[in-house]
Amino acid sequence: MRILVIGATGTIGAEVVKALREHHDVVEASRTSGVRVDIDDPGSIKKMYRETGAVDAVVVAAGGGAFRSLPELSDQDFDYSLRSKLMGQVNVVRFGLQYVPDGGSFTLTSGVLSQEPMPGSAAISLINAGVEGFARAAALELQQRKIRVNVVSPGWVSETLSAMGQDPSHGIPASQVAPAYVQAVDGIMSGTVISAKK
Repeated sequence: MRILVIGATGTIGAEVVKALREHHDVVEASRTSGVRVDIDDPGSIKKMYRETGAVDAVVVAAGGGAFRSLPELSDQDFDYSLRSKLMGQVNVVRFGLQYVPDGGSFTLTSGVLSQEPMPGSAAISLINAGVEGFARAAALELQQRKIRVNVVSPGWVSETLSAMGQDPSHGIPASQVAPAYVQAVDGIMSGTVISAKK
């Protein structure tokens, strides 16, 4: 299959590319290399699809959100979080429907904070839960075309914890998260949230 991976240079995305490359033709997209895309920008997503053309599957391992206490979260923090990780991924699906054939798939990314929130995660918990809800509903609507929509929900990733100055042993390496994306691409499930955590 020809698979588009968005966020291909990120911590998780790079490992997903590596894992998928074993059996598929992978098209890399990111802000910095490969096909350039900024999922915060709907126009950039449309331009990306015009450049890539038809693909059998799309994987999104991109999108940001604000992490700070609820009283400190500003309108701009919520706007950014909603525009980036939530609507960015929603738009990847919406605009991709004319490029992904019947029987194709979309795999999105949420995160453990949708189910296991913590202080400071209000915005991120909101968008992760939103991604999961969208995927379940979109999967129902796309059944006639046999287009599958799934979500991978990674736990804390070791490399991310290290970058935050925290103990990486509490997380799971990105290389061990990547198989969940392969499962979503190669499997038959739809409307499923696949947990990839320790």
